[in-house]
This record gives sequence, C-alpha cells and structure tokens, in this order.
Amino acid sequence: MKWIKYRIKTVTEAEDILISNLYDIGLEGAQIEDKVPLTALEKEQMFVDILPEVENDDDVAYLSCFVEASDEVNKEEILENIKAVLEETKEYMEIGEGSVEVSETEDVDWINNWKQYFHQFYIDDLLVIPSWEEVKPEDKDKKILHIDPGTAFGTGMHETTQLCIRSIKKYLTPETVLLDVGTGSGILSIVSLMYGAKSAVGTDLDPCAPPACYENMEVNGVDTSKFKVMIGNIISDKAVQDEVGYGCYDIVVANILADVLEPLTPVIINQMKPGAVYITSGIINTKEEEVADCIRSNGLEILHIDHQGEWVGITARKNA
Repeated sequence: MKWIKYRIKTVTEAEDILISNLYDIGLEGAQIEDKVPLTALEKEQMFVDILPEVENDDDVAYLSCFVEASDEVNKEEILENIKAVLEETKEYMEIGEGSVEVSETEDVDWINNWKQYFHQFYIDDLLVIPSWEEVKPEDKDKKILHIDPGTAFGTGMHETTQLCIRSIKKYLTPETVLLDVGTGSGILSIVSLMYGAKSAVGTDLDPCAPPACYENMEVNGVDTSKFKVMIGNIISDKAVQDEVGYGCYDIVVANILADVLEPLTPVIINQMKPGAVYITSGIINTKEEEVADCIRSNGLEILHIDHQGEWVGITARKNA
C-alpha cells in the first residue's frame, strides 16, 4: 500500500491551528517536525534515558498529512483544498512560507507507531491511562480515565481539554445536566459523569464520534443511558437544536476553535438554563479578546479566563 504525503512548511506558532483546520477537510494523523525544545512532561513521556540532540529552535515547522493512494483519490483536489486552508489561515495569523510538497511513501504503520510515546499522565487528581499500561498500586483509588490515542480525536493531553476539565470540576454538581458541543471522543462528558454529573448530551459533525464515545463509555464503565451522542450542526440545523433541547442545561462546554465559538455562542445560550455556566476553550491566545467580547455581547458574564501554554479557556454564566 502507498500513501500520498503532503508536507507543509510553516511556523511553530501555527502548528495547532493548521492541524485543526486540516482535520476539518478530512486529513488525519498529522506528523510534526520542528526544533521546539521538549517540555519536562514531554521528556518524561517520550524518552526513558537518553534525550536526542536537537538544533536550536528556528521557528520553522513541517506538517505532514497522509492519504491512502487509490484510483478514487484526487491528489490535485486535495492539494487545492490544503492551499485553500493555508490562504484562509493566513488571514488571521502568520503561517510562514506555507509551501506544500507532494510525494508518495511506502506503507508504514504511521498511524500506530507514535502510540509508543503516549503514556499515562495526570490532570490534577485524574489519571489518564492507555490500555497497554497498568495502573500502579498507589493509583488504584484515583479517578481513572482509560483512553487510547486515535487519529481523529484527542486523549486529554492537549491544554484546551485540560482547561475545560478543570472548569467543569469547579462547577459540577450531582444535578448537573451537561451539553458537550464538539464532543469528539466524549472525554469531557465522560469525565463529567465520572465526577458525578447527572447526565450529558454530546453533539459533533463527525460520524466517527458516536462509536468513539460509546467505546470510551464502555471502557470506563459509564452508563450509556446517561450520555446521548448525536450528529449534526447545532449552529445552523434547527432540527438538531430542537433535539438537544432548550433551557435545560446547567453546563455547556465547547472545546472548539474561536472561529466556531463566535457563531455558536448566540445560538447555544438558548440551550442554557438561567444561571448555567458556559465553558469554552480551543482559543489561541491571539483570539482571547475577540472571543471574550463575543461572549459578553451575548449577555453572558465572564467568571474567569484561564491560560495554559498558548491556549485560553473562558468560563461565563448566563444570569437571566
């Protein structure tokens, strides 16, 4: 089997945004090459003894995405879609050169090889652990989220997910009914239920989301009757809005990019109860004020703004 490789030259600051935008057009399993020094956590998780020698960071990054080569795949059409993503992203942030190299590579297990670097880690008192690792005796009594890395959805390691989890835990009660917009693998809803939420509803555009969510529910012993997952665009689809329901959620969480949060916010306030909490992340720091202004302009009171790395989480309340 052969793969078509699209290698984009960009800058390190644009890595996360570009990967997310490329996922939106159906590309998965992005490979990153840069010279950014490893954090202490990355060193602990990726290398046991000897760290590799790297050159000084020059702010250049290469992102590679792979598509299985076949007669049905239009290589040039994909290239044009990638170029369109690059041009769109250029409108609001620096992406560097933005050139694209196209090549073919022989079959390698590029989806699974990187999993050797994913090890258990903590989000405060929550232990996140993949299926191939054992829970240590001293961790038996902790809250434990069992999840494996995949190509389409996250594992909880990303700063935006952690920002959301910390805010959810702060406002969660045994009576909480939670709406998780862009649920993906269901991590935020599942964690909410693990910490005692009454029930959760998740929405997503990706048809892979429900099976991923239900698989993670099963692995973590979550009652499937407490978490409903549906496919559809809650921003524009009235039928989805109706099915989700109005004025019935204590917490709405949306770990989505800023450009989606802005059209989402004036819609989603209709799903929130008076006094409900709106937890948002996926906001790059350069978009903080823009999203905060959007949240305020829709009548919500900002409770706190949190930062982790270059990412921002904004938590607000609907007071009426």
